[in-house]
Formats: sequence, C-alpha cells, structure tokens
Amino acid sequence: MAETPERIALDIHAHLAPIFPDELDAISDVTWNANAKTLVVDGHAVGMKPLFDPPALVAWMDRNTIAAAWISIPPPLYRAHLQGDAARAWANYANAGLQRIAAQYPDRLAPLPHLPLQAPEIATEIAKDWIARGHRRFGAPSGGHGEQVLSDKAYEPLWQALNEAGAFVFFHPGECADGRLTAFYLSNLLGNPYETAVAIGHLQFGGVFERFANIKFCFAHGGGVLPMLAGRFERGFNTARPDIDTKAASPRSMFRNVCVDCITHDPDALTLAEQVFGETNVVFGSDWPFPMGLVEPHQQMAAVDPQRRKRIFCDNPERLTKETSQ
Repeated sequence: MAETPERIALDIHAHLAPIFPDELDAISDVTWNANAKTLVVDGHAVGMKPLFDPPALVAWMDRNTIAAAWISIPPPLYRAHLQGDAARAWANYANAGLQRIAAQYPDRLAPLPHLPLQAPEIATEIAKDWIARGHRRFGAPSGGHGEQVLSDKAYEPLWQALNEAGAFVFFHPGECADGRLTAFYLSNLLGNPYETAVAIGHLQFGGVFERFANIKFCFAHGGGVLPMLAGRFERGFNTARPDIDTKAASPRSMFRNVCVDCITHDPDALTLAEQVFGETNVVFGSDWPFPMGLVEPHQQMAAVDPQRRKRIFCDNPERLTKETSQ
C-alpha cells in the first residue's frame, strides 16, 4: 500500500490564466482559440494547457495532498507594456477572472489580484478597490516594467494603501530586460532570479521595506539570487557606498521581515534562504504548472530534512494564512 504523502497546507505560488471568451472579446490583442486551447497574447501563443484548466490544478492538489492554493496569473499575461485604460481593462479582466475561478472552489483556491506595476496610478486604484472589498492579498511583477524601479516615488501611494491594509504581496519576475540572456533559456534560469534580487534591492535601499513595514512582501523562487548577495548588500551598507542611507535599517535586519517561497531546487540554497529571511518566512510554492517549479513536490523535496519540510509545508503557511486572512 502506497504511503500517504505529507500534507501541504498552502501553495502560495500557483498560476492560472482566466478564460472567459465573452469578456475576452472586448480586450484588444488577446484572442482565445478554443479548438487549440491556446491563448494568443500580443502575438505570442500561450499554449501550456493546464493554465486554462482549473480542475486540473485542483486534481493535482488532491494527488499531492495540498489543501489550498493562492492563484495568480502567469508572466505571459502580465502585458507590462500596457498603460492607461488598456492596463486597467486587462487587469480588471484578469482579476475578475481569478475571482470567478476561485469562487468555484471556495475551500481550495483564493485569488491574488494582479497589480500592473508598469502603471503605478492604476495599480494603486486597483489595490484600493480590492481592499475596499475586503481583500488583502495581491500578486505583482517584480520586474519587466520598463525603466521603472520599485524605489521610484511614483509607487508611494501604492505602498501606503497596501501598508494601511496590512496587505500581502507576492512578487513574481516578469520579462527579463537583459538581451544577453536570450540564449540557453537563461532569461528564465538566470534572468528570473536576477530580476527578483533587483526588486528586493530597490525596495531595501529605497527604504520601502522599512517605511511600509505592515506590508508582507513575498518573493518567488527563494528570493532569487538575493540570498547569495545579502552579505554583499550588508557590506555596502556598512561601508557607506554611494546613495546608500546608512541611517536607515540595515539590509540584514529588513530581510528578516521578507517572505519567500521554497523553490530553489537545491537543499543548500534553501538553507541559505532560511538563514537570510528566517526559518519562519520560507513557505511552500509550486509554480504550477511550469516545469521549472515543484510540480512533483514530495519527490523534489524528499532530500529536505523532515522537520524543515513540516515547517515549509504546514507551519509557516498556516501562520501566513492567519496573518493575512481576508
């Protein structure tokens, strides 16, 4: 008789692409091919079919004893070039779609409404609207918004609104801006974790983590390459490198308030993430259905110490759920 897999209380990092054809008809440059089950977004085909299949996600959760998942749209749907009414219309479609999907599985799925950070005013408007409806959890791209950086003053109203609500924000890398990484899938293998570290760097040295301490900032893929750079950031702070405010809180102290998922694909990297962010701040994420994630979580996490697995699978997610309850 097969052994029952360990229980996983929550997956904070699962992707779905809402498909509601009637509403999509009103969206420019996005079309749904029902026969091929392919979404064409700005001329690019998104063909990973499980993204369009919420029952497939729930069935996968059942097979892997995952009690609940917070769902967000995948990076191909970020559409970071959109501004104005187009950005608002697309975010509203995606967010309403996530909510409709979650409503079909109220005990299993919950939406992370998308904040289009390439348009700070619209992201703020969307955050305030969802907060007014009683929602405190969001998803956002950690990169791919052109030349904008998260330390920019244009984001202050957004951080203020999220801070007042005690919001949770899950940051996932978007499109990497470095053209050198187009070969060998490096835009994902290296670009994604790099973009996450860039975002964390701006939030730290821009004072955002310190000034808006009520926001639960959470980052995909174990915090990207940031754990490897934490000591270097601290050294830059301690030696007063240019533009660094040494009167602010140090990077190491602020990183202990940051949350990350457990997708590192290496036990030593996972240990480093726990050392930088704190053992209580590493939670389970799968990146479902993408193959670079933990799509076979029990097999892929088998080398992790059982006590640590329990912390990541159950203890920390359950604590996070209580802290960010809607």
